[in-house]
Amino acid sequence: MRIAVIGAGGVGGYFGARLAAAGNEVTFVARGAHLEAVRRSGLVVHSPLGELRTPPDSVVGSISELGPADLVLVAVKLWDTEDVADQLRSSAAHAAPVLSLQNGVHKDTVLRGRLTDEQVLGGVCFISAFIEEPGVVRHNSALQKVVLGPYRPGQSATSRNVLAAFRDAGIEVEASDDIERAIWEKFVFLVGLSATTATVRGPIGVVRSNEQSRRLLHDVMAETVAVARACGVHLDSDFAEDRLDFCDTLPEAMTSSLHNDLENGNRLELPWLSGGVVDLGDRLGVPVPRNRTVADILAPHVLGRPAGS
Repeated sequence: MRIAVIGAGGVGGYFGARLAAAGNEVTFVARGAHLEAVRRSGLVVHSPLGELRTPPDSVVGSISELGPADLVLVAVKLWDTEDVADQLRSSAAHAAPVLSLQNGVHKDTVLRGRLTDEQVLGGVCFISAFIEEPGVVRHNSALQKVVLGPYRPGQSATSRNVLAAFRDAGIEVEASDDIERAIWEKFVFLVGLSATTATVRGPIGVVRSNEQSRRLLHDVMAETVAVARACGVHLDSDFAEDRLDFCDTLPEAMTSSLHNDLENGNRLELPWLSGGVVDLGDRLGVPVPRNRTVADILAPHVLGRPAGS
């Protein structure tokens, strides 16, 4: 397959490099120092599952430089989603199926509102990977899973082809006949992990071992479940308890990308995490006081480290 990967960070870099190693023609869209490093030496991925390196000519600096594609993977930060969709429409890859591996539940709504509804497949990924230095991605564990599925019956054949490409690349992949539910299931956990590790400024081990912060973790997830059910998503009413049990199985030192961005003074995806829960809760009439408090506490940091802090 000819695959365009928009965003060559931890998620896009890892899955793109794995797909390239399986013989697919992969082109990354990157920028800044990361772009220049990949142009010089290729993209290097350090992983417990084996080292990967893509050729230096596998990267471009803008979506406008992409050629025709059989699949577009979107792996940028959430605030870039609208711009990516608008640029895709005028690119040579404009007719390709699009699979977003971004966080959150808003991403596909944005993409489907700007591209054709038939183009956008549903997907969610589970991986811990990040840019270690320009041109280098570090994959932290053996976990590298993608769940994908069609939103419309007419997308079933395309979904199967993408599933096969991921499986042939050695990526753990699962088909879902209710991809919206799968995306929300991850979102519940992601909002809880992100909200608590960022506000506590510590890893999940610290959060879950304290009675009050553990209760915060549960309540943030329970509010997100309530919003999902109000949206018509079929989550069990006790799904927050299930995710709390899951949190007890995680490595003590595990944090979240929101926590890491906060610590590094970077822009935050908060408006699409707890902030997104607040927006949906207000629209649907679902009280979400714990998520609102998290969003309020972290608000000064949304655009990066505040001046004078």
